[in-house]
Amino acid sequence: MHAFVDKLLSRMTLEEKVGQLSIMGKDADNLPELIRSGRLGGTNGVLPDTDVLAYTRRLQKLAMQSRLKIPLWFMGDVNHGFRTIFPVPLALASTWDTALVERVHRAAAEEASAVGVDWTFSPMIDITRDARWGRGVEGAGEDPYLGAAMARAQIRGFQGTDLAADDTLMATAKHFVGYGAAEAGRDYNAANIPRDQLEDVYLPPFRAAVDAGVGSIMPSLTTLNGIPATADGALLNGLLRKQWHFDGLIVSDYDAVPQLTLHGVAANDAEAARMALEAGVDIDLHSGTYLKELPTLVRNGVVPEAVLDRAVRRVLEAKYRLGLFDDPYRYDDAARARRVTLSPAHRALARKAAAQSMVLLKNAHDLLPLKRDARIAVIGPLARDRATMLGQMPAAGRAADVVPILDGLRAGASDTDRVHYAEGVSVQGGDTSGIAAAVQAARRADVAVLVLGESHDLFGEGLSRSHIGLPGHQLALAKAVVATGTPTVVVLINGRPLAIPWLHDHAGAILEAWVPGDEAGPAVADVLFGKVNPSGKLPMTFPRDVGQTPIYYAHTRTGRPYDDSSDIALHYSSHYVDVANAPLYPFGYGLSYTRFAYDQLRLDRTHLSADGALQVHVRVRNTGTRRGADVVQLYVHDEVASRSPPLRLLKGFQRVMLDPGASTEVTFTLHARDLAFDRADGTWGTEPGAYAIYVGGDSTATLRSDFTLDATR
Repeated sequence: MHAFVDKLLSRMTLEEKVGQLSIMGKDADNLPELIRSGRLGGTNGVLPDTDVLAYTRRLQKLAMQSRLKIPLWFMGDVNHGFRTIFPVPLALASTWDTALVERVHRAAAEEASAVGVDWTFSPMIDITRDARWGRGVEGAGEDPYLGAAMARAQIRGFQGTDLAADDTLMATAKHFVGYGAAEAGRDYNAANIPRDQLEDVYLPPFRAAVDAGVGSIMPSLTTLNGIPATADGALLNGLLRKQWHFDGLIVSDYDAVPQLTLHGVAANDAEAARMALEAGVDIDLHSGTYLKELPTLVRNGVVPEAVLDRAVRRVLEAKYRLGLFDDPYRYDDAARARRVTLSPAHRALARKAAAQSMVLLKNAHDLLPLKRDARIAVIGPLARDRATMLGQMPAAGRAADVVPILDGLRAGASDTDRVHYAEGVSVQGGDTSGIAAAVQAARRADVAVLVLGESHDLFGEGLSRSHIGLPGHQLALAKAVVATGTPTVVVLINGRPLAIPWLHDHAGAILEAWVPGDEAGPAVADVLFGKVNPSGKLPMTFPRDVGQTPIYYAHTRTGRPYDDSSDIALHYSSHYVDVANAPLYPFGYGLSYTRFAYDQLRLDRTHLSADGALQVHVRVRNTGTRRGADVVQLYVHDEVASRSPPLRLLKGFQRVMLDPGASTEVTFTLHARDLAFDRADGTWGTEPGAYAIYVGGDSTATLRSDFTLDATR
């Protein structure tokens, strides 16, 4: 590879080199000429309502007419499916099932690669702890351990074991780093993150991605502690390349290079191009700034050609690893596209993933599962919605392929005539005239199923919300239906945690269905009718009120903790005067149609050496009457440290499936290195002392055992 790239690089003109560092979209005025003249590295291949296979073939043929015949690559956002649309990433994280998540992304890669796409700008592995941020739907939530596990699974699914295989996609870990910590939860806003939080919370998923061999990384288009990541050489060339030894590509976010002028760190586009390239950004996505500015900058000696060549070499090596030089059309396979696209196997996988991602938040008096012969009133604006079920950036997904929730419930019932529908209200509109019909439908039914939440234009990129309750008049609809006295089940469709205290207090059951994808209807029906026992667990904390955000389980302690033992102690403690400190639903929470009990927690040792490991054993029992799965979670708390330690940290999880009355022993291995953190002196490592281990079904687990980490020898 190195010999091949060296020879090719020696033959390239300056303009051809700069072209390889540029990606332009379908909207570029001179796209065919740029390709034919060898002055473009690649372009979009994820184009809705387009014959992508014909498009990528046509443009690749143009590239083969260029002087050096360097193949194009075709990229875009494939983050929860290509044509078959799976649950959104936040929902997939709720499965806590890395093998399932890997299979989902393998399926997405099979479909996308068959029509010429070879590079995806996924996964998004930003940690977010603020539900107001609309883009949290693309990530794995608030926890770095779970986030790292999901990052590895997604990358394995996309890239497989051999990038040159014709059914793989080169993955991109984004957005490096801190994008999910936008101030006030407002997308594209600045992020200011203390060093310890950066090291302990926001960087670990990216380190996991690098260790997993991710092919490319996209810097955040926002500032981190005052410096735009696109121009942060210490972050990209320093931490990422020198310290972590990342040798893949760094691609800018969309138009991020010229936006350095808007950030106020570059006076013009030429300066922005120089800063980005010298900071380590190999590829300019969409803006054309490199194409326009770099040739002159290099000719005038402002940018050394060696710096340019270093970036070009990385691009050529990546194309070589993808096998494009061996066969520019290796990712075009019409027969495979027909075989795998929306295949029965992929739709079955989408249905399984959607059902497994759903989180049962409440089930008073065992209202669920529903009887198939019950008279059911399906009410709410999202019950027939198709577009919302696709989620944000649905690649080549089509609303026509979605099975709506109403259709799924009708198919799941013993008789479709026993399921009646009333919209009630729209998601955001002001018309409440339909509530009366919804109330009548509820009164005639044995049970009401309210399908409420956010429409697709309320979550995703650029869609932050200052209020995270039910939008529009949906809460008024819910109150009217509940007031009929008919048992009421709420199915939530949303791309973020919602503040729903009234529903928690008054609805009989609540199922968090997130954004389920193509198989929304069948998957919701599978869970509501009991064909699937819910096993999802929350990857983000649900607040009671937006005023609690950002809220997360791994918060540090305070010198004045909440204490209700006396009025004086209560007044001078860390608390709200108008809402409880505790969340509505904690991280890791999720109910089942059966029940689980934990006991017999034991450690194989009570002292852990600085380079050793200990085993944690716990017995899990299914004490209910149904077969079901639970996610066993292990948390660690450092009792005393050089800086105030988090209340507890997730350090392990395992899914277990148990028959009624059955039990199993679950074993975790905890290494001393798992206890490392950013210490008060700025170094990374462990500290000796006392630690507590908690094991249970969510982050509030109370089953505890203790050990001591011995001093470093």
